[in-house]
Amino acid sequence: MRIDLHTHSTASDGTDTPAELVLGAAAAGLDVVALTDHDTTRGHAEAIAALPEGLTLVTGAELSCRIDGVSLHLLAYLFDEDEPELLRERELVRDDRVPRAQAMVVKLQELGVPIEWHQVARIAGEGSVGRPHIATALVELGVVPSVSDAFTPQWIADGGRAHITKHELDPFKAIRLVKAAGGVTVFAHPLAVKRGKTVPEAAVADLAVYGLDGIEVDHMDHDEATRAHLRGLAADLGLLATGSSDYHGSRKTCRLGDYTTDPEIYGEITRRATGAFPVPGTGGRPA
Repeated sequence: MRIDLHTHSTASDGTDTPAELVLGAAAAGLDVVALTDHDTTRGHAEAIAALPEGLTLVTGAELSCRIDGVSLHLLAYLFDEDEPELLRERELVRDDRVPRAQAMVVKLQELGVPIEWHQVARIAGEGSVGRPHIATALVELGVVPSVSDAFTPQWIADGGRAHITKHELDPFKAIRLVKAAGGVTVFAHPLAVKRGKTVPEAAVADLAVYGLDGIEVDHMDHDEATRAHLRGLAADLGLLATGSSDYHGSRKTCRLGDYTTDPEIYGEITRRATGAFPVPGTGGRPA
């Protein structure tokens, strides 16, 4: 059983539509895929409508959080999408994305980059605009060779020359809200050092005490030594250890199913969730 619990579509900063994503997941030989767009669940309906037989969809979102000045992403699975307080917080984060991205464009222009807002808006399309869209614009302009090369201190990494902070959730509050909505929480790519400063392990331990369910261990931004270390940390803290591709379509080099979650861990996630259930495919087709 092959399970990928972290992917993105055009509802946020991926390049595949939700329908294309689930069809691609089936073609890649996955049995389960989670759609976890940034701070939004807008892609779920389209994904469900196109869900092919033999593939199960886990609904979710990747929530933008910050603790002690350090950004962290919290994967939330199988929560009630209509729970009012969590919905309100997601909307606050989402609504701050446009002014934040516009301010980053201005900073880049001040650094001599010939970037324009309409270019970023075109790349984002109907998705929730984010840094990967700005990074893609920098690639188009020949400023950097790849999207990942834009996420450096020289450009738009946390604390970088053109970085602007956005509204982000306190992770303790986020855990509380997701739990209240019947969901399960996993700390995404906790030691992705290439992305900037990471959360100290003492804070991860505090989050575990507060109710964090797991940490994402097997991920393209973790080398073998880091994965081994995180697996030990998860065991010490009583956390679930997941694996995921963090697929963004053509925006990143990872492919669907590059990293996967153990079926027993997936079973525990679904056992803990009460806000929603995984959706089995029945041979749907894109609308």
